[in-house]
Amino acid sequence: MMFGGKSVTAAPLLILMMNVFRGQTLTCHRSEYQTGNECCPMCPPGSQVKTDCTEFRRTSCLPCSEGSFMNQPTGLKHCFDCTSCDAGSGLKIKTSCTATSDAVCEPLEGFYCLDRTEDGCMAAQKHTRCQPGQYIHQKGTALTDTVCSDCPDGTYSDGTFTPCQPHTQ
Repeated sequence: MMFGGKSVTAAPLLILMMNVFRGQTLTCHRSEYQTGNECCPMCPPGSQVKTDCTEFRRTSCLPCSEGSFMNQPTGLKHCFDCTSCDAGSGLKIKTSCTATSDAVCEPLEGFYCLDRTEDGCMAAQKHTRCQPGQYIHQKGTALTDTVCSDCPDGTYSDGTFTPCQPHTQ
């Protein structure tokens, strides 16, 4: 068939090719996630995707279950597991996990942080114990280890003193 001197059979082929390539160039809005050839609205913080949207229905969301959180809008079908502040690793809870934020850990008393995060600690270690003949030069904190120094001649310490004690004459 001719239309204006040109063949019309190329038009359906061109439309088909545009449809094929359109799926590869799909760009979703920042508040959407891509699933197949669809851009679906994200679920809000504190929830996860239950079912993806289709052309007939919106994304359905589920609240995060106990022990998990989601701190940002998401297209994920699972929330993140909460961090465990394990006392066996020298940690305790500074801030509890909620549906929208992870737990924040801090060192137990007598421990200092080895691996700091923006607002907490991921790993802690017991403060160094000074040996007999040494004194506590600098007491350990939640962020620093204890610093030990040797006692000068004529003094002693069992390792728990802050200044060394003079020997009795």
